[in-house]
Amino acid sequence: MIPRLKYFLAGPIARATLRTSSVLGLRLFAQAGTLLLVARMLGPHDFGAFAGVAAVAVMLGTLSTFGTHIVLLAEVSRDPQRRASVLPFALSTTLICGSLLFALYLLLATTLLGAAGIGMSVLVALGLAELILQPLLNLPGAEHQGHGRIATSQLLITLPLALRLLAAATVWLLHPVDPLRDYAFGYLGASALALVVATLSLRQPWPALRDWRLPRLAELRHAAGYAVLNLTATGPAELDKTLALKLLPLAAAGVYAAGARVIGALTLPVIAMMLAALPRLFREGQTDPARGTRLLRWVFAAALGYSLLLAAALWIAAPLFDLLFGPRYKGLGDIIRWLTLAVPGMALRITAGSALMALGKPWMRVWFELGGLLVLTAAALALAPRLAWSGLPLALACSEWSMALLGWLLVSASRRSRDSTPVA
Repeated sequence: MIPRLKYFLAGPIARATLRTSSVLGLRLFAQAGTLLLVARMLGPHDFGAFAGVAAVAVMLGTLSTFGTHIVLLAEVSRDPQRRASVLPFALSTTLICGSLLFALYLLLATTLLGAAGIGMSVLVALGLAELILQPLLNLPGAEHQGHGRIATSQLLITLPLALRLLAAATVWLLHPVDPLRDYAFGYLGASALALVVATLSLRQPWPALRDWRLPRLAELRHAAGYAVLNLTATGPAELDKTLALKLLPLAAAGVYAAGARVIGALTLPVIAMMLAALPRLFREGQTDPARGTRLLRWVFAAALGYSLLLAAALWIAAPLFDLLFGPRYKGLGDIIRWLTLAVPGMALRITAGSALMALGKPWMRVWFELGGLLVLTAAALALAPRLAWSGLPLALACSEWSMALLGWLLVSASRRSRDSTPVA
């Protein structure tokens, strides 16, 4: 047991996790800095509206690639030469799906969320960034990750966040008449510039436009599970902001969104660990199931240990966030303390979801996360109107823990089924 522990703590996955964590440290800095600047610049009322609308764009944007970036990751992890067979239909699928979802996003934002008062120019800028440009950026990121260049992959994903921080700082310094509109344009520009850099970073260029093709039916069926799991995986991190926009006064929704963003950003080390382990989990699921099982045990233990320490630290440090965000965000420290109940469940949910994907069970992940979204919605509708500040945090905790427990049971069942299958 001790040699295995030493291998996990000092082996290639640990080293990759540390490298990726250092990159994600930049991501955390960019997210935290942008959150702080935008929240203080807009105030809780406008920030709540912005966060709710942006959450809709982010959730729909997870469907834009239709899962083809995960197909690319899996295929490149197994054989780098398979890149040439995936990219031609992945690019065309992303542009077609993204365009259709952009139209749906505008319809939803102007009807269901029209009371938020967000201008059309802001909606268009957010939609183009999250539904077209960011999904295209996922393709080079997945390719680098499949080659084992995890830190490079995360640098590309972090780049638009860093550029958004620059945009937020510029708007903060200039004090424009309409800071939300100007920040939205900076948000769009950050995604566009990051996409240019990402395509230039590839060792092989994207296929020429004449070589692009529509996906075959079998390819669509293969990617469909990954497409839906992208939505359900992102949903728990975004749906609560949209629910807050509908169930709480705008100012209260802004305070809740700020606290939820803080919690989400601090789970990045768990994401780093799973990103580092994912290519190996894909490989060993095919070649060495017993070793893959041992790896799964260690990543679950590491996720639980880190999340418990994080929850305790956040509970202690919660009053500091009232000072950081200013008097307009009064009560933020209390919100963060309630949200710490969700942190261990969130970490374990991320771990279970990635494990099921590596085990070739994307639909299992879809179902347990879809169940979690239903729990979140039902609990939010029941608790938010009655419990004020604590309602949505408790609803999120119920959702995250239900997904964590069900996900762990599904991983265990899948592992036992795979290990008991006789080798032909």
